[in-house]
Amino acid sequence: MNLRVKPLKQKDAGRGLATLDQSAMDELGVENGDYILIEGEAGKTVARIWPGYPEDDGREVIRIDGKHRTKIGAGIDDTVQIKQADVYTADEVRITLPDDLRVTGDLSPMIQKNLKGQAVTTGQTIRVSFGLGPDSVVSKQKVPLTVSETKPDGTVVVTESTTISIGERPADDFVEDDDVEDEDVTLDITYEDIGGLDDELEQVREMIELPMRHPELFQQLGIEPPKGVLLHGPPGTGKTLMARAVANEIDAHFTDISGPEIMSKHYGESEEQLREVFEEASEEAPAVIFVDEIDSIAPERSETSGDVERRIVAQLLSLMDGLEDRGEVTVIGATNRVDALDPALRRGGRFDREIEVGIPDKSGRKEILQVHTRGMPLSEDIDLDTYATDTHGFVGADIEQLAKEAAMNALRRIRPDIDLETDEIDADTLESLQVTTDDFRDARSGIEPSALREVFVEVPDVSWDDVGGLNNTKKSLQETIQWPLDHPDVFERLDLEAAKGVLLYGPPGTGKTLLAKAIANESESNFISIKGPELLNKYVGESEKGVREVFEKARSNAPAVVFFDEIDSIATERGQSASGTGVGERVVSQLLTELDGLEKLEDVVVIATSNRPDLIDNALLRPGRLDRHIHVPVPDVAGRRKIFEVHTDSKPLDSEVDLDDLAERTDGYVGADIEAVCREASMQTARGFLDDERDDQDNSVDEIKLLQSDFDDAIQEISPSVDAETKRHYEQLQSQFGSGQPGIE
Repeated sequence: MNLRVKPLKQKDAGRGLATLDQSAMDELGVENGDYILIEGEAGKTVARIWPGYPEDDGREVIRIDGKHRTKIGAGIDDTVQIKQADVYTADEVRITLPDDLRVTGDLSPMIQKNLKGQAVTTGQTIRVSFGLGPDSVVSKQKVPLTVSETKPDGTVVVTESTTISIGERPADDFVEDDDVEDEDVTLDITYEDIGGLDDELEQVREMIELPMRHPELFQQLGIEPPKGVLLHGPPGTGKTLMARAVANEIDAHFTDISGPEIMSKHYGESEEQLREVFEEASEEAPAVIFVDEIDSIAPERSETSGDVERRIVAQLLSLMDGLEDRGEVTVIGATNRVDALDPALRRGGRFDREIEVGIPDKSGRKEILQVHTRGMPLSEDIDLDTYATDTHGFVGADIEQLAKEAAMNALRRIRPDIDLETDEIDADTLESLQVTTDDFRDARSGIEPSALREVFVEVPDVSWDDVGGLNNTKKSLQETIQWPLDHPDVFERLDLEAAKGVLLYGPPGTGKTLLAKAIANESESNFISIKGPELLNKYVGESEKGVREVFEKARSNAPAVVFFDEIDSIATERGQSASGTGVGERVVSQLLTELDGLEKLEDVVVIATSNRPDLIDNALLRPGRLDRHIHVPVPDVAGRRKIFEVHTDSKPLDSEVDLDDLAERTDGYVGADIEAVCREASMQTARGFLDDERDDQDNSVDEIKLLQSDFDDAIQEISPSVDAETKRHYEQLQSQFGSGQPGIE
């Protein structure tokens, strides 16, 4: 039976599996768990059948990983022949260990666990992970084991009943079977080692793999195949990894250029080294030349003062699009500063397509986690979905670091059992090594997302339960921010655009910042917090640059909530400033451009708070910018009762404490005042206990309770923030700006 090859999913790679859909299995007469022989141009391999993915039904495809593809010499979309394999259960498998493996004790149980279900043959070298660290995508952490003998002979399957024996002979002392290829090659990056970049990888393959493997398609169309691809995006997203994977999968000659390597102080040497690289690639065609951090050797010529850089740019332009035909040589450039590149390089014929390698979403982060935890001994309670959700703003490099730190935490636990004076580790200690949920949680707390390192970002842990009262305000925020993210199909059907921004205004302490954090948490968005004055800079252009960078970060990390606290401090009415710098006016202009300019905001919402909305520039408050103006009022009796509940929820209240009475007596108190009352009442209780002033004082901490009298004293101590005049002022503002609340005009 002939089937087309496709890559395996990240979680299934490295397990000796091949996935087939049900129709292909029925036609072949095999079931899940059976073994098939896969034959390509360069050889054969045996794989275990696994249920196919739903999207493959009826497509006549077989999915195998990079190890199997390399062994049989098949690329993606090549056709291979498969048939049912005659394999036997192994009675015994003899394994030869590498000389430099410093482990004492019996490794047989761990080897059996790693090889269980896999088909092995005499002479085969298999790389397995002993849980010594996270499974690197380049297999550096894996230990090569050589199968020196099997009983019976031929291809056999390792099961629980198979006896694993450790051979004492070195691997060089036996003769390999001529029909079996040695797998002890350092497998480079394959498509299964890249997570969260399916769309980008497909574009790169279309640009590079298709012209190299099927040039006749382009000849038929009468067009030149693409010659260059520029990968750009934040550091750590997988640009270099992708270039290596494509070069490896298409079996092309791969040459990489590192900027500083070719720089020379002698006139003409840098250009000569570039020419040599292109000449070598032409001789070895098909070839891929990868230029990492291309902005370092090809910056914009008008912006650089160095003569060397200008000459290198000119030489690169000439090589990529000169008089001489460069043949089947494709150039891949990678940079995280695409705007710093010389514009002449970014036209058709040089870099034909620019592909943004963005920050992964939740499903992408899960795929990357599956790649980096592939060889880890994970405990059963670990749920990768949880960590995929909790790692907003993490790029691939951050997730790899997370996996490494979690593994290091597990290693620290067994360090007391390791004798550091000897070089060897006991096999039992090695087998006990396991990465737990606590290891991942501790690792997560110590890693910042590199994509958002320059701005303050968090996914807040504040939920609606932490916000007392304000039901109408909550509903308005949900409609404006949460609904477009959770129900995009409804908005698309109604041709309804989501609001760009929300202005929360009201007296100080009413919970505006708390509401912004809660909505960011509930909508599972990144939360970028900006304190107004921190954007202001005395140098011309720096403040606007700060605003621009904030919105660039938000766009690349969408969905995101950009929160401007006290926006009236940076967006005051233009023309009113007495200072000659005009920095405030320029910041307002930049904000207007970002909110409603030519570049559209996708899944980015701005929330601004202010207790002086009358000072904000009118242009910022019109529809299309800060669309919704939501008044956060002084809480009424029912609202105050809810706020008291929130702040006393975990406090040991005496049965006499009457929250309804407290709510009635705190007219004019905002949320911050009520929090202060509860804190002061707790301090009153602590004073009474520690000073031993109460007659019924018990020395047991468990007996401490907050009494009604403590709250009475606290109310006497804390006065309300909002008086009648302030209330009237905000009622007037409400008539000017609107309430923004459902059912209220």
